[in-house]
Amino acid sequence: MQSAPTDGIPGDRGDARDSWFHELESAWLYRQLAEIEGDPPKRQLFLALACSAEDQAETWARRLDPVPAFTPSRRARLVARLTRAFGPRRMRGALIALKLRGLSVYNGGPGPGHAMPTTVAEIGRRHRGVGGGTLRAAVFGINDGLLSNASLILGVAGAGVDARFVLTSGVAGLLAGALSMAAGEFVSVRSQREMYEYQIGLERDELAEYPEEEAEELALIYAARGMDAAQARTLAHTLIRDPAHALDALAREELGINPDDLGSPWGAAIASFVSFAAGATLPLVPFLAGLPLARATLVAVGATVLALYAIGMVLSLFSGRNAWLGGLRMAAIGATAGAATFLIGRLLGVAVG
Repeated sequence: MQSAPTDGIPGDRGDARDSWFHELESAWLYRQLAEIEGDPPKRQLFLALACSAEDQAETWARRLDPVPAFTPSRRARLVARLTRAFGPRRMRGALIALKLRGLSVYNGGPGPGHAMPTTVAEIGRRHRGVGGGTLRAAVFGINDGLLSNASLILGVAGAGVDARFVLTSGVAGLLAGALSMAAGEFVSVRSQREMYEYQIGLERDELAEYPEEEAEELALIYAARGMDAAQARTLAHTLIRDPAHALDALAREELGINPDDLGSPWGAAIASFVSFAAGATLPLVPFLAGLPLARATLVAVGATVLALYAIGMVLSLFSGRNAWLGGLRMAAIGATAGAATFLIGRLLGVAVG
């Protein structure tokens, strides 16, 4: 018998053998999830999805001659072991990458930002995020730029060099950090977007191949999230009649993907560059103003501590913690990092000098 792929998920979704392998591997993973899932509705969902995937694999197997032996890929086995160790909720991203469905049950349940629809018109509208993600990312970008460049400047200043060298080092740190952050965001978001587009394409093919089975899977997900089983089945079968609504619902509920918000690589890269550069510029201002080294260093320290305190207060909006304590904690972390790099720079300056 011909052996199945073992190094990952095959790539050509039009190939019957690859589709057969996808479905059997999904079924295997669903059963792994069912074994470790303590919530009965979720366990029943994964068992039902496993049976559905096995039925779909049988459909593809009829096109194969001979039918290969099935062995889960190394990637799937590793993800299964990690899921057993850390739990499905923490491994949700890796499970989504393996194209498992029904993972929206780990989104925290019905509530703001992810309430279940009750009519076709509500598909998409009630799945939008609650907002704040862009602001949070921008604040973290500014914080990273501020803290890293302030630490760099203090380390160089501690070595006792001329203020011009501190300024040069700070500008180099700003550009290097901002460009590195932008490149990392571009690669990350682009890779994620390509993965999501591929998974949505698979879902589109499966919807065209067996729509009734897809409707049943969608009904199971809604039922596992608390909807009445009869109402879930009625809604799912109504959705499947419209390909656009059906694909949107399947992407959101089966894959946990918002098709309207796959992310822009260039947008992420630019935002990351700008936010990091904005933070990294602040401790440079006294040196750009031409102040003497000692005075410029003190002004940079004061401005950085105040900015870190403000950032800590803003981040408390996302953590729900006390704003004053959040500000103090962030300022203390920054002060500790800055003091450490200043002392290291001083020791190196003395040793080299």
